[in-house]
Amino acid sequence: MNLFGLLISFGFLIIAMTVHEFAHGYVAYRLGDNTAKYSGRLSLNPLVHIDPIGTVVLPLFLFIATRGQFVFGTAKPVPINYWALRNPKRDILWIGLSGPAVNILFAVAASIIWRILPGSAAVIFICKNLILINVVLGIFNLIPIPPLDGSRVLMSLLPEPLASRYSAIEPYGFFIVMALMATGMLDVIIWPFINLLLRILIPL
Repeated sequence: MNLFGLLISFGFLIIAMTVHEFAHGYVAYRLGDNTAKYSGRLSLNPLVHIDPIGTVVLPLFLFIATRGQFVFGTAKPVPINYWALRNPKRDILWIGLSGPAVNILFAVAASIIWRILPGSAAVIFICKNLILINVVLGIFNLIPIPPLDGSRVLMSLLPEPLASRYSAIEPYGFFIVMALMATGMLDVIIWPFINLLLRILIPL
């Protein structure tokens, strides 16, 4: 991947992260929490979701570390006031699932468009990259390590005392993910699921 490829992939990544965070905020809003709306985060404007580290530094680091083979990042999390939700224990599950679900649906839509539109090089390039980035982002966020979305889902399913103890590891979550990435364990965990979806969504 050259610099031009990085810029294109970065643009697709911004789109995927924007719809991901918007989904969290919208579902929380529908379930009774206005925090994202009043903080200006219930928006499809990418600028309000950019995080200097996760959105800029992390993609550049991965681009350099993988010699242009992989670009990934995270957006600034949408603020959620769980006590404002009508049923916090239940609603946290739907909020957690909403971001990854929207990314997978985005990938499905790109796959359908790929099959419908004439197979020009531009269509194939755009759809293939949108599928890849949205699938990776969706599956990655389902890892049950705080603060990733999978941890929210797991916490909603755990008994309250256990959920509270589990949430206590959140300050160390980033370092746990980085350690998994550095040791290659992250690939073992997520890539079988990513490859399965890619085989389904990318036309042969």
